Amino acid sequence: MRRFAETCEAVAATTKKNEKVRLVSAYLLSISLEDSARAAVFLSGRAFPRYDERVTAVGGSLLWQAISKLSGLSSDELSLVYRKYGDGGAAAEEALQNRTTNEALSISQLAAAFEELARSRGPSQKLVVLENVLGRAEPLVAKYIVKILTGDLRIGLKESLVEEAIAAAFQRPVAQVRRANMLTGDIGETLRLASVGKLEDARFRLFHPIGFMLASPADTAAGLSGNFPEGSLVEDKYDGIRAQAHKSGEAVKLFSRTLDEIVEFPELANPLAALPGEFILDGEILGWRDDHPLPFTELQKRLGRKHPELWLTQEIPVAFVIFDLLYQDGELLLDQSLTERRRRLEALLSGAAAPQLRLASAQVCRSADEVQRAFAASLDRGNEGIMAKAPDAPYTPGHRGRSWLKLKQPMATLDVVVVAAEYGHGKRHGVLSDYTFAVRDGDRLVSIGKAYSGLTDAEIQQLTSYFLEHTIEDQGFRRRVEPTFVLEVAFNNIQRSNRHESGYALRFPRIARLRPDKPVEEIDTLARVEELYKNQPAHRPQGGKAET
Repeated sequence: MRRFAETCEAVAATTKKNEKVRLVSAYLLSISLEDSARAAVFLSGRAFPRYDERVTAVGGSLLWQAISKLSGLSSDELSLVYRKYGDGGAAAEEALQNRTTNEALSISQLAAAFEELARSRGPSQKLVVLENVLGRAEPLVAKYIVKILTGDLRIGLKESLVEEAIAAAFQRPVAQVRRANMLTGDIGETLRLASVGKLEDARFRLFHPIGFMLASPADTAAGLSGNFPEGSLVEDKYDGIRAQAHKSGEAVKLFSRTLDEIVEFPELANPLAALPGEFILDGEILGWRDDHPLPFTELQKRLGRKHPELWLTQEIPVAFVIFDLLYQDGELLLDQSLTERRRRLEALLSGAAAPQLRLASAQVCRSADEVQRAFAASLDRGNEGIMAKAPDAPYTPGHRGRSWLKLKQPMATLDVVVVAAEYGHGKRHGVLSDYTFAVRDGDRLVSIGKAYSGLTDAEIQQLTSYFLEHTIEDQGFRRRVEPTFVLEVAFNNIQRSNRHESGYALRFPRIARLRPDKPVEEIDTLARVEELYKNQPAHRPQGGKAET
């Protein structure tokens, strides 16, 4: 494990992609094949392969208890160490720096410890395992054990780079490695196949989610239409939860864009199970009532509820609007054209009687005017915009190209003032990079959101210096600051929220630009927020214009 940790350190120290790949490739070749397969999984930031449903179920609290006991540091002392780095692994390394161990922990021993953690029941059993494995690890190794357990490797090494390293190590085409990893969901197994030149033997695993095909943004209907000179298949762009449904026999599972299982909508299982054969469907879960989508803010009330109450499923019913078919009865359809996949999908759903399953409507648009009319009609139906897809395009998992384009209603912006700043994580652990902001409500300021994206490193450094000099209260990892610095914040839409004083929250907020030129007296008001909330597409009367 020491060589694993040293390799991770070297990878983290370089910003050059090719050097990262070279370092990982050389490391994978320097150890046994079985250790190399295990290390590939760990280098992807996981304790187990993607297809494997086991979890260690170890949270920060248990890790903190184990590190506190092994280091002799109190909870307050550990908190100070964490604040120094903003990273659990780096904090563990420093906390355990005075410990010595006579035993070198191996990759296979760590893999066995992860398996034992997955088997263990209850915090007390898991704590014993944690203390044992961390107690046998050198401080640098403990750093990376914690990083793997928290799923936060933070060394600039995505799984795609591990795929490239495997391709380089065994001199195989990168495309073949990527496809094998996609099919198996096991980068360790992919490495084994690459080592013996049998990547073509990779077999697809049902109930292992495939990466979702993504869309690129278009600015105008004319620009979107120009990308498809022969015409495009245009669908509504829904504001719900993207989902992938896997079905075999009576077994049904739904997966999110993050490839995690979705369990909040059990009423979709029986309708999906009633469809014939095995399949994988791509679509969107929406709040749905009276043949119309509900605002995302309604659907959000069901998120995070593993066992929703009956009244909630009745108050906020859902539908699965399906727009693609990726696998059917033993045949992977990714390389088929959208036209062929759509034909098969229509046939599959032709006998579906359940109102929860809906085929996404689609129309062929061959001009900018047709695209613009489809866009306006979709907004009036309460959707985000439209999707335009090339009829002859294959399905490319995890890829964002020009075969799918999206046209959304232009984002609104608000001028807000920063009222609190927090230290970031990873490379931003030493700077104040997360900003809580507010709007005006009469003579007071009310918070409405937090943003941490959109600024350059230089701008973040500038704001850090500014907020350190304008701190009202130092709360450790967070600082209340004088409300003097104005930002322009963009967002997708507004939702009701009890989390903020305003009673609202911005969905997907990001900083559009700094506004040091603007006085706080001129920032937007809560009344403006309420106006935007009422007039956003999801709150328009169905089939009508925006409320005024």
